[in-house]
Amino acid sequence: MKTQILIAIASILLISCAKKATDKMVSLPKDPFIEKLMSQMTLDEKLGQMTLYTTDWESTGPTIRGGYENDIKTGKCGALFNSHTVDFTTRLQKIAMEESRLKIPLLFGYDVIHGYKTMFPIPLGEAASWDLEAMEKSAYIMSKEAAASGLHWTFAPMVDVSREPRWGRVMEGSGEDTYLGSRIAEARVKGIQGDGFDKADRLVACVKHFAAYGAPIAGRDYNSVEMSERVFREVYLPPYKAAVDAGAMTVMTSFNDYNGVPASGNKYLLTDILRKEWGFNGFVVTDYTSINEMVAHGVVKDETDAGILALNAGVDMDMQGAIFQEKIKAGLTDGRINMKQIDHSVRSILHIKKKLGLFDNPFKFSDKTRETNTILAKENLEASRDIAKKSIVLLKNNGVLPIKKTVKKILLVGPLANDKNNLIGAWSGSGEGRHCVSLLEGMKQNLKATDITIEYIKGCEIEGNDKSNFDQVMNKAKEADLVILAIGEHKDLSGEATSRAMIRIPGVQEELLDQLKTIGKPIVTVLMNGRPLILNNVDQKSDALLETWWLGTQAGNAITDVLFGDYNPSGKLPITFPRHEGQIPIYYNYKSTGRPFDPNSKWNSKYIDMPNTPLYVFGYGLSYTTFEYSKPTVAKNTFSQNEQISVSVNVKNTGNYDGEEVVQLYIRDLVSSATRPVKELKGFKKLMIKKGESKLVTFTLNKEDLAFYNDKMEWVTEPGEFNIFVGTSSDTDNVVKISIN
Repeated sequence: MKTQILIAIASILLISCAKKATDKMVSLPKDPFIEKLMSQMTLDEKLGQMTLYTTDWESTGPTIRGGYENDIKTGKCGALFNSHTVDFTTRLQKIAMEESRLKIPLLFGYDVIHGYKTMFPIPLGEAASWDLEAMEKSAYIMSKEAAASGLHWTFAPMVDVSREPRWGRVMEGSGEDTYLGSRIAEARVKGIQGDGFDKADRLVACVKHFAAYGAPIAGRDYNSVEMSERVFREVYLPPYKAAVDAGAMTVMTSFNDYNGVPASGNKYLLTDILRKEWGFNGFVVTDYTSINEMVAHGVVKDETDAGILALNAGVDMDMQGAIFQEKIKAGLTDGRINMKQIDHSVRSILHIKKKLGLFDNPFKFSDKTRETNTILAKENLEASRDIAKKSIVLLKNNGVLPIKKTVKKILLVGPLANDKNNLIGAWSGSGEGRHCVSLLEGMKQNLKATDITIEYIKGCEIEGNDKSNFDQVMNKAKEADLVILAIGEHKDLSGEATSRAMIRIPGVQEELLDQLKTIGKPIVTVLMNGRPLILNNVDQKSDALLETWWLGTQAGNAITDVLFGDYNPSGKLPITFPRHEGQIPIYYNYKSTGRPFDPNSKWNSKYIDMPNTPLYVFGYGLSYTTFEYSKPTVAKNTFSQNEQISVSVNVKNTGNYDGEEVVQLYIRDLVSSATRPVKELKGFKKLMIKKGESKLVTFTLNKEDLAFYNDKMEWVTEPGEFNIFVGTSSDTDNVVKISIN
């Protein structure tokens, strides 16, 4: 009897939870067409619309499901991913339109992350350009190419803030900063979705991974996340909101838990914040089998309970796990879920299909001529080269760069010097290495009109211990005027499921640099990688050092543009480069302790075996020219909270080259009710300044820029003193002090 009472009470609570979840959902306006269609749908067909399967085209996760063509015929899936090209998507769409009962068009998705066929720099590399207009353009071009190949939907942008370079997916985001990440999130959503889908040249964006996926414990992918609500809301949450506010129509859940609840079952994230606080009315899709994985998390006993938890939390579409299709009906029988919840999800999904125009023309994105004319078009390649060169960061230069075109003989060496496949980077989707310009090719193509002799030797592999070619390299280096060494990571060493405890250049590549240093010839090291690496030795042994990331299809041309001065490097680091893994997590906007660093005292927060500081700070990047900053000025020193604050600085190009500079503004709240970072980025402007020219740069701050969560977790701007810094990187000490009443 006691057991029966407990079961009854539990059932009442579950039904109550289902009702509350439904009550909190943001409703779409009822569309007569969609409502009529839904009235004709069976439960299985509704659950089919809530199901996303991969095709067997390729694997982007641990499982491949067969039989998807039969699922289309029977209405058991409404969307497919890893299905692209006009020929393939047309064939699948015809099955839906000719052989299924209700003939509801399929939605085709794909991981178009930094290019479809024309590959752009990896997102972390693009973030180094600090060029929002160029990033929006690259997002548009990748969408245009993908849409021309029959796709409707991309699982991008990834907007996860990450202070964790050991995490492989750091390459897919915008780095460590909230403000920069938020602005990039907006730009990428606008580039992907544009103003609509009339021209069939845009995709639906999917913001991921909601939420806090970029902070895995120990840097291991898929791991748990532990952080305070303050850090979550101030550091990690804003880029997701910026993307939603920019109009992103779908959101993907993350694999991690937040506050003890896996994201795919976390009602606080998916309903309370996303829908209730932010008013999001698109649909939420899980990441790959993440509903199933809640069983392993230990928050549910089986997959049926996992599906019910996910639906009650606010998930609309299940990626690959088949939980909604195969398991969730039991929740309707016992009242743990209700049809209103299912109808809400189906309505949200059908609404996006209608917005894409698929009900009017299911083959709208299936135009073979457009596919042929769009893929790898000349203007796409030009845009790829443009942002690739803007993404290169000059980390060191002892007067070696730019290389004078009067030099006679260059030795180009290294495992990545004539590589194509790795330069398109991880998460390269449909990109092909054969379309990529290697560094060797770029140098040969762009230096035809010169008398420079280029000799190439691979030297060694990216990984492994083979040093058998070192003697040959040394002999050739003795004959050269200059050595260019191209080293870094294999593309499979960064990306999903590629966390690394030791973020060092693999193999014997650094040993090759060590040996070359003994020859005494100038060495320009070109890094090609997907994450921050430990570069102490590389920095010490190189006369010049370029961080080129994985730059995509036009990598070789872009690097050559920078090496020989046809483009003056302007990139700035979007993430801190540590001296040692033991410093991780390390980032610029840390908080002061009660015992801040003091080199003259033992009893403060520091290491006894290395400096606290990183090797390269956030926002750092050199140019072939130099810039001189005046002291920042304000009209007055005291402002009310509702006044706008104009901060101006004069920037002069004092060197010998025209160049672009990223002028960065940071603030520090000196006294507040809760501890604040020593610096926070609140503005940046990238501008061209000709040699000898000065430009006045003005930033405008308002109360929101100075706001934070106080000791009561209220979003406020407190009166007090603020330091405002304006300079060329996050370690600038160029400051003006103001007061807020």
